[in-house]
Amino acid sequence: MKNINKLLYFFLLIVLAACQSNEILFENAICIKNISTIDPTDGLKENQTVIIKNGKINKIIDSETLILSKENTIIDGSGKYLIPGLWDAHVHFAYIEALAPSMFDLFLSYGITSVRDTGGNVDFVKAWKDKALANPTGTPRVMMAGPLLDGEPNVYDGSDPGHPELSVGLASVADVVTQVNMLVGKDVDLLKAYEMLTPEQFIKVNELAKANKLKVTGHVPLSMDVISASNAGLNSMEHMRNLEISCASNADELWEARKKILAEGAAETGATLRSKIHTAQRGLAVKNYDETKANEVLAVLKKNETWQIPTLTLNTLFSGRYYARPDYQESYAYLPDSIGRIWKENSKILANSPVEEVRKNWEDWNLMMAGKIHQTGIDMMAGTDTPIALLTPGLSLHEELMVLVKAGLSPLEALRTATINPAKYFNMENELGSIKETMWADLLILDQNPLDDIQHTKSIHTVIKQGKVFGRKELDAILQKLQND
Repeated sequence: MKNINKLLYFFLLIVLAACQSNEILFENAICIKNISTIDPTDGLKENQTVIIKNGKINKIIDSETLILSKENTIIDGSGKYLIPGLWDAHVHFAYIEALAPSMFDLFLSYGITSVRDTGGNVDFVKAWKDKALANPTGTPRVMMAGPLLDGEPNVYDGSDPGHPELSVGLASVADVVTQVNMLVGKDVDLLKAYEMLTPEQFIKVNELAKANKLKVTGHVPLSMDVISASNAGLNSMEHMRNLEISCASNADELWEARKKILAEGAAETGATLRSKIHTAQRGLAVKNYDETKANEVLAVLKKNETWQIPTLTLNTLFSGRYYARPDYQESYAYLPDSIGRIWKENSKILANSPVEEVRKNWEDWNLMMAGKIHQTGIDMMAGTDTPIALLTPGLSLHEELMVLVKAGLSPLEALRTATINPAKYFNMENELGSIKETMWADLLILDQNPLDDIQHTKSIHTVIKQGKVFGRKELDAILQKLQND
């Protein structure tokens, strides 16, 4: 019996030693175990273990095949969901300069790990980009365009609080060359063309961008149709701006009227002139929407790979009324006091304002057109225009995803617009936007499945920025500090 007991004891030692030898230690790494990953291309995979090392995704392993040593740094992902960090592809650091110092913390707290600034004083915006480069694990990545490249009179000229000086007014093609060369020297990531450019100026912007391997985004100039702008090289359109005219059965009539307004309004401010044109023509264009013309226009956009950033939350401002919800207004507490008070007052005014029929038709057209653009197969990115129109930095991107789903995208398709698509736009898809080995570990851990309901992107448990972990406690501390400042 004594010999049998010794044999059993020896056998147990061998079994325990074997078990211990199967345990794996990943040194200087973070292990997220037993989590469901949602890759924007591959979709949902359950029960995965994701190893993060040196700021990148080092390994992705089926949890059932892995025994982690207790010496690892482990985050238990049981019942949770992992998605790539989100992009807001249309922001303006310079729109409210007093808010800019809060924007990094707001973006990070709401899971926005990359942003695309689409217009502002180049030195002001570059200062924030430089801060991001100096602290890549604690701030969102910043891609910038510099100022709006506009003609004369330029729209965002600083003439009133609603039109701060985000643009430069360029009087000639020579001015375009000088300005673009300066911006290239400032290491901008793209160029932003605007509505008052002449066709000759617009074409030159695109020529110079191509020569310098930069993309051009922007608004189709008021003096051009969408097909001409796309054929000139426009890489992406913001807000679907001026698309409605090109899709109208009475487009020729509207163009003639527009030329006359532009010629007669040369002495007006750019903001006044642009507003006059949109007020006079948007309703008529939507009323005369022509499906056949729209199909022709979208076919050109698809062929030319002219991406769309529809900013639907902004474009359905009056009927969507996100600002009327108490849960949305809670985010105003994280803004500087003076700004938060104004936003709350303006929210009440807007929430109690009736929606005129012409505006409701315009907003319905935007939802319809975004769905049609998606069905056509034109690539889209999620962007908000924050902090314009009471759009809280960070939180507003989640609103945008919800409206994209309302327009007809599936939750997974909506996630692509804020993850892999912006990465592709900047030729960064081999390092960002997916949950794959060797990618930067810009990740969100969610408590609920966003494929069941896109609103669940707001159920943020943890934000990871290039391998640095911000748990709910750290995120709440960031928001609390913003509230106290």
